Amino acid sequence: MSRTSLPAKENTLVELTDDCFADFIASADRPVLVEFWAPWCGPCKMLYPVLARIAVERADSLIVARVDNDANPFTARSAAVLAVPTLQLYRGGELHASQIGARPKLTLSNWLDEQLS
Repeated sequence: MSRTSLPAKENTLVELTDDCFADFIASADRPVLVEFWAPWCGPCKMLYPVLARIAVERADSLIVARVDNDANPFTARSAAVLAVPTLQLYRGGELHASQIGARPKLTLSNWLDEQLS
């Protein structure tokens, strides 16, 4: 995935796959918040609009991406994801922080502020 395929400042999340995950994380020019999710996961469905709002609000400073665990088992396994939803924050191509479970927008925003300060 090239930099030209990054989302515009709209309600867009980057969909990552086994084929592009490592390269995308390594070449990102901003921190990347990745949600590992599954189509059957209720909390993942609740988290989606929260992440979409965060993606728009922080578009200048953060990339928000998703990985479907069921469709991309290699990436999920490599990232040691044991439950969904799992959020992982990458900075400079390296895992910086992670958390498991859906969170309200305010809680997630506060966590991001702490991690990115």
